Amino acid sequence: MEKRKKLGEIFVENGLLTEKTVERMLAVSKKLGKRFGTVLEDLELVTGEELAQALATQYGCRVASNFAGYSFSPQLLRIISVDVAMQNNIFPLKLDEKRLALAMADPTETRVVRNISANLGLTITPFIATRKEIYAAICRNYLQKEVSSAAAHTVLVVEDDKLIGTMFGDFLGREGFRVIHAADGLEAYKAVLTEKPHVVLTDLMMPKLDGFGLFDALRSVPDFNAIPVILITSSLQPEDEVKAFEKGFFDFIEKPVREETLITRVKRALQFRERKYQLT
Repeated sequence: MEKRKKLGEIFVENGLLTEKTVERMLAVSKKLGKRFGTVLEDLELVTGEELAQALATQYGCRVASNFAGYSFSPQLLRIISVDVAMQNNIFPLKLDEKRLALAMADPTETRVVRNISANLGLTITPFIATRKEIYAAICRNYLQKEVSSAAAHTVLVVEDDKLIGTMFGDFLGREGFRVIHAADGLEAYKAVLTEKPHVVLTDLMMPKLDGFGLFDALRSVPDFNAIPVILITSSLQPEDEVKAFEKGFFDFIEKPVREETLITRVKRALQFRERKYQLT
């Protein structure tokens, strides 16, 4: 059996990266705990299309592109739930009798492919696609929304008290932030996918999905790991504070919230996010 080429080798052969850059980026990906190709795309050293083509070459698959603008049948979409699609960067393209064409951003995620195949009795034909294309297709078909491309710094405020949520929005709006709102954790989970916020402010106690549950849901999606999440609560107990930091929340704020405190914490979270991939 022929040995599979490494992704870095393919980029070097294609003239996209030098061997030295590959060596450095491998060290960075190890330090960040993120996949090599994802880091390259996040740092804009390669495009999503170039990464997809390289992965297709590496794994002997075909590339799927330009499918996000199409509408897919509800019957096809029911094969894979929106949560599974979001968490694994996959999208069902076509079902032909017992063969499912599946777009995926990461061909190494064989576990989910095996599970789908075993649970539904289907043969899976994988196609490599960009994360951007898959997300756009999920938004359009599962959520009936288009992915936002707003350039302004965006803050998602998750608060079931409409008056408090509006007040936070006013605070942030005066500083030039683009603010989007969600009334509960489930609504917020979908808003993160479609609106791509730079920072998430979430209340702890909410219906349907609380602040801790929302954080766990976001961290289950690799592309959301870099979003700083700030916890806001009116009854923060010592054990809640410990749990928040152990989980990985960026910060927490106790209610009532002063405008200066909110703005300072959000700006600090933005600075942290923007420095996350600096290599100095």
